[in-house]
Amino acid sequence: MPTYSTNMRLKFPILALILEIITIVLYALFVVYDTGDDKGHGDHHEKSNQTESPMTLYPMFQDVHVMIFIGFGFLMTFLKRYGFTSVGVNLLLAAFGLQWGLLLQNVWHMHGGKIRVSIDRMINADFSTATVLISFGAVLGKTSPVQLLIMTLLEITTFCINEYLVVEILGVSDVGASMTIHAFGAYFGLSVARVLYRPGLRNGHDNDGSVYHSDLFAMIGTVYLWMFWPSFNSAIATPGDHQLRAVVNTYFSLAACALAAYATSSLVEKKGKLDMVHIQNATLAGGVAVGTCADMDIQPFGAMLIGITAGIISTVGFKFLTPILASKLGIQDTCGVHNLHGMPGILGGVAGILAAALKRKEGVSPTYQAAGLASSLGFALVGGLITGLIMKIPFLGQPPDQNCFDDSIYWEV
Repeated sequence: MPTYSTNMRLKFPILALILEIITIVLYALFVVYDTGDDKGHGDHHEKSNQTESPMTLYPMFQDVHVMIFIGFGFLMTFLKRYGFTSVGVNLLLAAFGLQWGLLLQNVWHMHGGKIRVSIDRMINADFSTATVLISFGAVLGKTSPVQLLIMTLLEITTFCINEYLVVEILGVSDVGASMTIHAFGAYFGLSVARVLYRPGLRNGHDNDGSVYHSDLFAMIGTVYLWMFWPSFNSAIATPGDHQLRAVVNTYFSLAACALAAYATSSLVEKKGKLDMVHIQNATLAGGVAVGTCADMDIQPFGAMLIGITAGIISTVGFKFLTPILASKLGIQDTCGVHNLHGMPGILGGVAGILAAALKRKEGVSPTYQAAGLASSLGFALVGGLITGLIMKIPFLGQPPDQNCFDDSIYWEV
C-alpha cells in the first residue's frame, strides 16, 4: 500500500528531536526557578500560601503525576495487542506535553520577562497534558507516534488559549476542570476522530477488543485514577476550606458514581452480568462531573447526586451511544472518551451553572459559567477539526486499516 509510509526511521526521531530542541531554546530564554522574591504579583494559579514552604503542594503534584502516567497509561491497555502503545506513547506524549504546556500556560504570567517554575505550575502543566491523553483515547489504535506528537503540539496550544480566556478573562470557576480539560479533551479527540474516519473499520477489527488479562491491566489504571482523583480536583483550589471541600466532594462523588455504574451495568447487560468496560470507565465519571463545582458549597449529598448521575449517563453512553456515534456520525471512539470525559464534562459544566445560580460560591456568575462551557466546546471542536486535517497528511505514517490496533507496526514485539 504505497499511500501508507509507516516507517518511522527518520520522521519520528527528527520530529521528536526538533520539538525538544525548540523547547530547550525557549526554556533557555524564558524559564527560571521561582525563588519567591516577587510576591504580590500573584495570579490565579499561584494560590499557595506564600508563608508555606514551596514544597507544600508536592504530594498533590505526585498524585496528579501518577494519574497522568500510570492512570491514563494503563486505562488504555484494554486492547489485546496495543498495550505497548497505550502505556509507552502515553509517556511520550505527556513528557513532551508538560514541557510545552508549562511554557504556553505561563506566557501570560511572566515576571520581568521570565516564567518562574513552581510546583503549582508543574501541576498545571500536567493538567494540560491530560487533555491530550483524553483525546489520545478517541484515536487510539489508528494513529502513528508522529501524528500524535503533532496533535500534542496543536492541542495544548489550543487548550492554553481557551483556558486563559475561560479562567482569566471570563473568571469562570472550574477548579477540577470538567469543562476546560475533560469536555475539551473529549470533544477535541472526537473531532479529530471524525476527520480521521476509516470506512474500512466500519464493521470492526479483529484486534479492536480485549482479552482477560488486558482488561485486568486496564483496571490498574482505573484504580489509580479513582484513588487520586480528589487530588486532581483540589490541587489548584485555594488552600483551606475550598481545598478541603474539593477533596470531600470528589471523594463522595466517586463513591456514589461507582455504585451507580455497577448497578447500571448489571441492568443493561444480558443476564445482569457486569461489563468490564463500564467498570473501567464509568466508575470514574463522578470525578469528571464534580470537577467544576468541586470547591463550591454543594454539600456531600450534592456531590453524591452529581456522582450518581454521571455513573448512569456514562454507562448508558457506553452501551447505547457509542455504537450510534460510530454508525451514524462516523466517529470511531476507541476508548469511549465521550462517555467518560465528554458527557460527564458537560454535566460538570451544567452543575457549575446551577451551583453558581444557587450562590454556592462567592463571585461566580451562571452566565459566565455557561460561556466557559460554550467556549471550551467551541475551541475543542474547531481545534480538533483543524488538527485532524493536518494529521491526515499521508506522510505522517498513519497505519493502514489492517494494521490498526497492533503494536508490531511501531514497536519491536
